Amino acid sequence: MIHYQIIPVDPKAHLFAVTMTLSQPKPVQVFSLPAWLPGSYMVRDFAKNIIELKAQDAQGQTLKLTQLDKQTWSVDSNSSEIILTYQVYAWDLSVRTAHLDTTHSFFNGSSVFLSAHGFEQQTHTVTMLPPSETTLSDWRVATSMTRISGDDFAFGQFSATSYDELIDHPVEMGLFTLASFDACGVQHDIVLNGRHRACMPRLCQDLKAICEYQINLFGTPAPFKRYLFMTTVLDNGFGGLEHRASTALMCSRKDLPLSLNAPINNDYRTYLSLCSHEYFHSWNVKRIKPECFLPYKLEAETYTPQLWAYEGITSYYDDFLTYRAGLVDEQSYLDMLSETFTRVYRSQGRFKQSVKDSSFNAWTKFYKQDENAQNAIISYYTKGALFALYLDLTLRHETQGKYNLDHVMQILWQEYALQNKGTTDSCHQAIVERLLGRDCHDLFTYLDNTDDIPLAPLLAEFGVEFNLRASQGPQDVGGGQAKGYEIAFGAKTQVAPMGLKVVTVTQGSPAHLAGLSAGDILIAADNLQVSAQFESQLQQYPLGESLNLHWFRRDELMTGELMITAAPKDTVALAISDKTKLAAWLGR
Repeated sequence: MIHYQIIPVDPKAHLFAVTMTLSQPKPVQVFSLPAWLPGSYMVRDFAKNIIELKAQDAQGQTLKLTQLDKQTWSVDSNSSEIILTYQVYAWDLSVRTAHLDTTHSFFNGSSVFLSAHGFEQQTHTVTMLPPSETTLSDWRVATSMTRISGDDFAFGQFSATSYDELIDHPVEMGLFTLASFDACGVQHDIVLNGRHRACMPRLCQDLKAICEYQINLFGTPAPFKRYLFMTTVLDNGFGGLEHRASTALMCSRKDLPLSLNAPINNDYRTYLSLCSHEYFHSWNVKRIKPECFLPYKLEAETYTPQLWAYEGITSYYDDFLTYRAGLVDEQSYLDMLSETFTRVYRSQGRFKQSVKDSSFNAWTKFYKQDENAQNAIISYYTKGALFALYLDLTLRHETQGKYNLDHVMQILWQEYALQNKGTTDSCHQAIVERLLGRDCHDLFTYLDNTDDIPLAPLLAEFGVEFNLRASQGPQDVGGGQAKGYEIAFGAKTQVAPMGLKVVTVTQGSPAHLAGLSAGDILIAADNLQVSAQFESQLQQYPLGESLNLHWFRRDELMTGELMITAAPKDTVALAISDKTKLAAWLGR
């Protein structure tokens, strides 16, 4: 038997107290904590937050505890029981680890529950206790883990069939807003933590439409008996992490709907796409997954070139399904797709890294991005989404609408997930070749090379015009009919006390050639102090001229010449050109 007890013992100090009891251990029993958690491909070394780990037997006698590496310990014992006690420091406000204060508690099991080697496939039980502070006596618990005791959302005892399942049910504790809806016979709960004024009936209405569409896409019954959306609401936040029967999300207050009938604005549209993305992962990566994830090896990195299929395809469907579920219209969806194109086209890294390489190097290059990332890497999310679009439109076009990407996903579900088989690096190509009845190396070569995917001609076949224009500045994310700037700068900046702090510089741009680097403080241009309007003020200068810049690098004053050159066309705006043709792709 493996049993845990966890309590938010000191919310003000951000400390959980955990007791782990293992019956019938090995004479030399090894314990460890994961280095990473599924869905977030970076070693995070969760064990660094463990404090005062101790071991004793059933009689309370201290047992010898030896640390083997940064996350692994062994206990020598002839006892019938080993009891480990420890604390976990929880002060990471994210969807990946653990956070605890007097407002709420959140944790992933991979951050707080040690595993007992050799016992991973046994049943694990957990008793969750409330904080002792009387001011927090009205806290509740939200988790998708199977409940053994206690009413819904009350503290109590829970169980999981294995360690892998145990750490795949994150937990929210606190004073949260709760709403529920039914989708295809499955109860779905929504939990919002944090101050907000969200219209819960509207959330239920719109998420129900997305969830029912996805369940029906893969086929009933859904792969879970109950599902939980958990969202931490902040002044400014965004993120999500998928789990087998739940998702942990973060959003800004402005992302939530305030009324039942108001039109969906861009902020709420973003939140719905985030929910759609993580929910789609219930099939695509939680159950359809690479064979190297069967099982997960959480002690070190697990490399795969397939993340384009699991995050890229999911990123294509997340926006697409908000349209197919009837929540946005055709042009709104095309604007969302334009934003994905724009993120790719503004990245110089797309000429240097393939999508497969991006997938393989997620552990370092993608998850540990620095100020040079836009010049060096491409996202397997965004370019992977464009490749998914390429497959979808190609299947629709070459088969006159008989097949599309849905059929690929359904085959993956039936032949891999339901058979407990992992995908190989060639599975997706083999399925597309089966549907098209031809060799598809010409399509899948775009995963291996750094060429732009030839989507404009395909979009035209479906009544969509592909337009490239210059950017209007930092707030222009793509789409729309706006006229862009005519003069280029090539650096992202943020307002600083003395001027503008350079955040990133695009290689080959005027800012790069002038000598600016990330971290510089630009103070003057053309002998005048710069302000937040600097980039718009550049538009008054004629092509071919130059102006002198002054900036500080550390405490040294530097100068350079900024050449006035034409702005690149790196912003995509998709527009409907033929509604009849469009119906073959976006028909409902």
